[in-house]
Amino acid sequence: MTQIRNLPSVNVLKVQAKRLRGELARSGHEVSHSKALELLAQQHGLRDWNTLCALAGNRLKLQPGDRVRGRYLGQPFTANLLGLTLGADGRRRVTLHLEDPVDVVRFDSFSSAARSRRMVSRRREPRMGNRNW
Repeated sequence: MTQIRNLPSVNVLKVQAKRLRGELARSGHEVSHSKALELLAQQHGLRDWNTLCALAGNRLKLQPGDRVRGRYLGQPFTANLLGLTLGADGRRRVTLHLEDPVDVVRFDSFSSAARSRRMVSRRREPRMGNRNW
């Protein structure tokens, strides 16, 4: 079973299909480029190229060290991405170091500023065997 986090990029997959097509041609088995793409998808345990392409193209493009911006509890922030993992439960875990502290409490008479945040996504990543994603 192919896991989404282990798939190469779409461009790398296309190069692999081109290489596969060349190797098959050298052994006397001519196939079209589209057939090579379909064969490559099957090698990754998927139904077809469209499925493989969609999964490979929907990967996170972030990596530790990247600079990110967003909003936390309604407050804008800029941060460095310290860690990014996909847990066994399918949830993303993100660790950020905030450039400027943000107030992490939503209460008028109390305040607490933080420079580091560890977050877990509510949404789970799709699993390959689950058709309901």
